[in-house]
Amino acid sequence: MRIAISGSHATGKSTLVAELARCLTGYTTTDEPFFILEDEGHVFGDPPSAEDSELLFDRSVSLLHEQRASDVLFDRSPADYLAYMTALDPALVSADHIEAATTALATLDLVVFVPIERPDRVEAADAPRLRRRVDRILRDMLLDDSAGFGVRVITVSGTVTQRVEQVLAQVAVRTWR
Repeated sequence: MRIAISGSHATGKSTLVAELARCLTGYTTTDEPFFILEDEGHVFGDPPSAEDSELLFDRSVSLLHEQRASDVLFDRSPADYLAYMTALDPALVSADHIEAATTALATLDLVVFVPIERPDRVEAADAPRLRRRVDRILRDMLLDDSAGFGVRVITVSGTVTQRVEQVLAQVAVRTWR
């Protein structure tokens, strides 16, 4: 299965990807575009700007198209960066962005949404207002399908172990179909 882990910053996405990779032998992982671009020398604002988010969006779309393996875990999806762009400067988001995200997300079998939980599991996240705003936008885009992505989405919650079990249950369901 091709699975993307999606959510606002500081919700445990990378931890979940690492634990899933440990459990799902044979799966490859694709790093978060932020770290890929940072390794290539891009310097991001703190927090990243709307323009940074657009660059991250483009790289995320490219990664889904370039990485053609069937068993892969993606740390983030184009929906994440589209949510950041919307939160930071809605004027940046165009129909072309929505179409590119929809096409890229169609290459996935599953998007795992990691929301901000209540009570919040992270005590002191950077840019807390932006974090909450992105979480709300992602809920609308992914769970309510307000962007029309039409992608299969599950929401996970609880401890890392509980989250892993929730994803593995979906992988098992898909495997047996």
